[in-house]
Amino acid sequence: MSNGKRTITLSVDTKTYGDYKNICDRKGLIISKQFENFMVEEIKKEVNQKGS
Repeated sequence: MSNGKRTITLSVDTKTYGDYKNICDRKGLIISKQFENFMVEEIKKEVNQKGS
């Protein structure tokens, strides 16, 4: 995996974003890293499905 970073723009529901931001703030998490972790897990699932 490359060490480079890419800036992206997402559109999400305002309430959903606010609620999730509050959760991340309470837990000391970074929203962008949480989304990155989600993408990594989805990629792993896809690779596993193709390998089956």
